Amino acid sequence: MGPEALAHVLRPFAAKSHPNLIVGLETADDAAVYRLNHNQAVVQTLDFFPPIVDDPYEFGAITAANALSDVYAMGGRPLFALNIAAWPDDLPLELLSEIFRGGQEKVEEAGAVVAGGHTVSDEGPKYGLCVTGVVHPERVLTKGGAQPGDLLVLTKALGTGVITTALKAGRAAPDHVEGAVRSMLALNRWPSTIAREAGVRAVTDVTGFGLAGHAYEMALAASVRFRIRAGTLPALPGALEYIRGGFLPGGLERNREYFSSGEEPRVSWEPGVPEQLVTLALDPQTSGGLLMAVPERLLPEVVARSAQHDQHVWVIGSVEEGSGVLLTAS
Repeated sequence: MGPEALAHVLRPFAAKSHPNLIVGLETADDAAVYRLNHNQAVVQTLDFFPPIVDDPYEFGAITAANALSDVYAMGGRPLFALNIAAWPDDLPLELLSEIFRGGQEKVEEAGAVVAGGHTVSDEGPKYGLCVTGVVHPERVLTKGGAQPGDLLVLTKALGTGVITTALKAGRAAPDHVEGAVRSMLALNRWPSTIAREAGVRAVTDVTGFGLAGHAYEMALAASVRFRIRAGTLPALPGALEYIRGGFLPGGLERNREYFSSGEEPRVSWEPGVPEQLVTLALDPQTSGGLLMAVPERLLPEVVARSAQHDQHVWVIGSVEEGSGVLLTAS
């Protein structure tokens, strides 16, 4: 569902809350956080979607990594997950077993367990997980909290949306698909740990609304503007090629319409920014990286800890007074 439709559906419920609900609908964050006591809170999220790659095992593992990412984005530790699956009666059940196997092994890689689930018959296959984790109530990472002067750090390259769209069209090179799959399979476990241990407070994961859309959510939550240098955006191999070839997912156009339309767009860009980089910033990601607003004094520690874990990080911009997201040419 696109951002405009989702906002419309959720609008009547956003004001409802509870004293122990630390993070709920009103903040549009990555997962819900519910306080159990002074030292523990539950983090819970749910995510599912149709296949985006051909291999059922890889699809299951990617979907699990994507769902786990929301817990990591809140600074949580996953405990267990429940499978959610819709399956056509005319597809072999062996394929569903492979999807479940991929999901289970990725959840186990995260140090959690798959504890059950629910399946229904449907016209098209879909798979996802409800993930439950824990976090200290005073150490929750949220989209809010960015301050002017902070630097914007991204932990995965962009372009999974356009690459998987090219795959569906039969036009993606195998090595480009392999690179995108490898990126989507990577857990955000270490980036979350690094952010938490370094003292970073403002974090989100980059998924369906694209980098620019999720950056806007962070900027809105903190009443600041995110200035992103378009030329620093890391692209997965092949991503810009497929953008130039017109392999654009439907979600990308919905992102563009919602975030960049109107007299005061939520996301804007300078005239000198190449169109392909604007498109890359709006490309909906699956199991994307974390976007962090890092105080400048903490950046050396974030970079050093990332190097220790062979974790790539890119400094792509900064936080300043104002509102919205601005893509700049330099």
